[in-house]
Amino acid sequence: MQLPALRFDGKTVLVTGASSGIGRETALAFAAAGANVVLVARRAAALAKVASQARAAGAEALSVATDVTNPTAVAACFRKAVQRFGSIDIVVNNAGVLLPANVVDIDPADLQRMLDVNLFGALHVLQAAVKQMEKQDSGGHIVNVASLAGRRGFSPLGGYCASKFALVGLTEALRTELMGSNVGVSLVLPGVIDTPMAEAAALNSTTEGFWPKSLNMPTTWVVWAVFAAVRLKLAEVAVPPGGALLEKLGALAPGATDILVRGAMNLARRSTRKRTN
Repeated sequence: MQLPALRFDGKTVLVTGASSGIGRETALAFAAAGANVVLVARRAAALAKVASQARAAGAEALSVATDVTNPTAVAACFRKAVQRFGSIDIVVNNAGVLLPANVVDIDPADLQRMLDVNLFGALHVLQAAVKQMEKQDSGGHIVNVASLAGRRGFSPLGGYCASKFALVGLTEALRTELMGSNVGVSLVLPGVIDTPMAEAAALNSTTEGFWPKSLNMPTTWVVWAVFAAVRLKLAEVAVPPGGALLEKLGALAPGATDILVRGAMNLARRSTRKRTN
């Protein structure tokens, strides 16, 4: 599937979690669309490979191995990006981890790890982004990649849902704070995407069979959502379209929605077992 013919020539785009999955595909799509890309993740070797691919697409690329849970490291990363390119026009705040478990079995250390990356890491990045973009005459745009799991809790991803619910609330508050300024903020809410993180969750003994892999959506769909959010300055984009609306409607009857969600999960598990037997 081809991406829409959108161009971002001369723009500088910083993407966190850029070593694989959604972050990697988003960074390469911006590179192909003419942008300079700043690639941010912890794994330097994996980032170097993505940077090489971005350069092969004709883009200028800077890889900065950074742990987003460290605010000092995040600030240093932004300084390096500005020193190289002069400004940062778009930030895709995408770094995340998923450690599945039933709520009664969650290891507090695992929950803390998800909050550290999915919430506090995102906070460190968006704070650095806002400070930089407010200095620029052209402003900028921040896209926080949350999840449909940030609108509706379901097992066995309770801890992940909690971290993404928090990110959704943080983003909505930030949008109101920056309303009327030259810094835009968007929220992208993907469902289950075909990424290494989703694959690892599917192989976990707690979650095996809870979601059929055949229903995973391609990363390209999230890239489209990010492009649309930036170009059209959208407040929120769900993947698939309408997913967030369905979850909001479900919130009007939470008890009935609980029953539907549990039934769908049981059906998915039975379907997966039949295919593997």
